[in-house]
Amino acid sequence: MENRNILLIIGGGIAAYKSLELIRLLKKAGARVRVILTRGGAQFVTPLSAATLAGEKVLMDLFDLDDENRIGHIELVRWADLLVVAPATADLMARMAHGLANDLATTCLLAADSDILIAPAMNPVMWEAPAMQRNRRLLAGDGVLFAGPLCGEMACGETGEGRMAEPVSILEHIERLFLQKENEGNGKADLLKGQHVLVTAGPTHEPVDPVRYIANRSSGKQGYAVARVARDFGARVTLVSGPTGLSAPAGLDFVRVETAEQMKEAVLAALPADVAICAAAVADWRPGGDAGHKIKKTASKPPELRLVENPDILKMLSQAGARRPHLVIGFAAETRDLVKNARQKQKNKGCDWILANDVSSERGVFGGDKNKVLMFQGQDYEEWPLLDKEEVARRLMRHVARSLSNTKRVAE
Repeated sequence: MENRNILLIIGGGIAAYKSLELIRLLKKAGARVRVILTRGGAQFVTPLSAATLAGEKVLMDLFDLDDENRIGHIELVRWADLLVVAPATADLMARMAHGLANDLATTCLLAADSDILIAPAMNPVMWEAPAMQRNRRLLAGDGVLFAGPLCGEMACGETGEGRMAEPVSILEHIERLFLQKENEGNGKADLLKGQHVLVTAGPTHEPVDPVRYIANRSSGKQGYAVARVARDFGARVTLVSGPTGLSAPAGLDFVRVETAEQMKEAVLAALPADVAICAAAVADWRPGGDAGHKIKKTASKPPELRLVENPDILKMLSQAGARRPHLVIGFAAETRDLVKNARQKQKNKGCDWILANDVSSERGVFGGDKNKVLMFQGQDYEEWPLLDKEEVARRLMRHVARSLSNTKRVAE
């Protein structure tokens, strides 16, 4: 996002307030932002607020002589690497679909030769209306990209599809778009084209009673990074995630679960897959029995928990017979004897590769943005330096792409 030029058009809907947060996120990511505020948008956010966050004059009027003496709307769209409309109201989408150019926003949209990403926001009944869906199809056919809408509760109190995507999700759509273009330029976009990559991420929560559970400190960041990179390399991705504080990545099949049993069922449902990457920190045990109510504290003694073993998802995939993915990769989170324990895990599970990392508290891996891993392939391993988790994911997926390519050549 560094030095990318984003032209943000803020439409006239109650969700316009979210666009201020989107400006902040874009600026934080390194982008340059200019804002067009429609007359409707100005009813919900002020030009001063948008200008302060963007650090640029907010534009509103097509016939601003200071700008139009230099053909301002043409300059704007030539400056922009991407046009973003958030919120995209029903009226604005209708005018876009039919090529109207009766204000600065629609004139710029009609004159744009760069990509356009819109985040629709409207009442669910309006979104489902035949005219609206006709306009949506027209826009999609013209190559307009969509972020959302989401299903949820509206400001009017109704619930349904039509809620504007959250700013962090819109930012991810934007980052993904630029990354895809970058990958197309260096050949990465097709590295995993036609492959189905199954990824597990995050912890599992094993209930003790309706209010308590056994879990671990996994944040899910590494697994989510792997899923995003696999997606950006052209794969079809299924991400099965335990409970995390992370947003579901765009452009992939996302399944959220809580327990190890639920994760096992979701993984089995996702098969067949070409590659399975088990980055989730699945709890080894769960409480036996079913406490249908909260276990109360007593003065006598603490309750005794009987633990039973959870399904071993990595081992299950490694021994799945005809349904086994071509490549099964596990992660080994250790606090001591990293090499010894990683090799033993690889042998016990029967997986092809293991990525081992030291998760001792002083390392800051759980919840952090960096990771340092040893990658085991057979008896050999290579040590990677301390890297951002995104870069760990890129290195891993490049290894995966090479392995699949070699396998294909041998088969031929």
